[in-house]
Amino acid sequence: MEFAQRIQPLASNVFADMDRAKAQAIKQGKEIIDLSLGSSDLPAAENALEAIADSLRDRSTHGYLLFNGTKKFRETVAAWYTERFGIAVDPETEVLQLIGSQEGTAHLPLAILNPGDIALLLDPGYPSHAGGVYLAGGQIYTMPLLAENKFLPILEDIPTQVLTQAKMMVLSYPHNPTTAIAPLAFFKSAVAFCRQHNLVLVHDFPYVDMVFEVTAKPPSILQADPQKEVAIEFFTLSKSYNMGGFRVGYAIGNRDLIKALRQIKAVVDFNQYLGILNGAIAALSGGQDIVTETVNIFQTRRDILVTALNNIGWQVTKPKATMYLWAKLPEPWQNNSIDFCTKLVAATGVALSPGAGFGKSGEGYVRFALVQEPEVLQQAVTKISRFLPQIVE
Repeated sequence: MEFAQRIQPLASNVFADMDRAKAQAIKQGKEIIDLSLGSSDLPAAENALEAIADSLRDRSTHGYLLFNGTKKFRETVAAWYTERFGIAVDPETEVLQLIGSQEGTAHLPLAILNPGDIALLLDPGYPSHAGGVYLAGGQIYTMPLLAENKFLPILEDIPTQVLTQAKMMVLSYPHNPTTAIAPLAFFKSAVAFCRQHNLVLVHDFPYVDMVFEVTAKPPSILQADPQKEVAIEFFTLSKSYNMGGFRVGYAIGNRDLIKALRQIKAVVDFNQYLGILNGAIAALSGGQDIVTETVNIFQTRRDILVTALNNIGWQVTKPKATMYLWAKLPEPWQNNSIDFCTKLVAATGVALSPGAGFGKSGEGYVRFALVQEPEVLQQAVTKISRFLPQIVE
């Protein structure tokens, strides 16, 4: 049996690789402390759950859901965005409901790229950004993110020859996995760069609320492109409202891009269950205490985990955003993060994500997801300290 060449680059990814390593450790009798996947362990918003529960008994919610049936959700999203960022949004032409933001970032390249066209992606970056480009038959040019550049790409370093073939640039800040935040000034320069080179600018924005300092509130890409000339932005309820399993997100931006993505989406799906959208409406339009509580919980976990790692000699800086730590590996592991993570989970049951799984520039790092209670995080560090006796002080 022969398969299309386009799936060859999809043979493995960081999450699938670690899933296999965890399964093998379980077979060997290890109890897993899973810090490898950014799936919140916190409960979804109560008002969202109530709205979904109420919908279940409503027979009118049980059928296929087409675009017009998402109108109330799109209006809620537009109102939320305008209140948050002060930019007017047309819910009919500038908003599209999605089955999670990953659906949007993976499918949009199908609407933009012809085979051989280039997409400019962050390195390290989220795996689905590359996967969508491969499915569209595109090529990838990676923009390295280095600590000395505050994990921001240097746009001027992109070769002219690459730019002549490039059709899109993908950004995502606050950034997974590095936890970096991009200032509005950078976004303005990125918008100007994309206008100059006729590029679509895609911004994946799942961590819009996951910021631990008031002074570090992240901007929207549309604040740098208020007329929505080149940009589209993706949001999700997975992080702020702990609704990852409900698979609900949305896109806001340039109406031509929204229309094109809607055309792709129409071939793929009929949208998710209306009851889930009713839950999302309740979450977005109701009280936002859950967002504050969620951020506070992850901030407490961040502080506990950073302190515990520093106490065993693994020096880690406190991130200002996201639900992760991006930790530089101690010697002698700095050139093989995959080997480190597979051996760590085999020996201790502690599962982390290898930096190399997010791109070449991620080598030498690992990502901790703050998705366990504080006492479990402490247990994880104790196990790590036994695995790394050379760094225990």
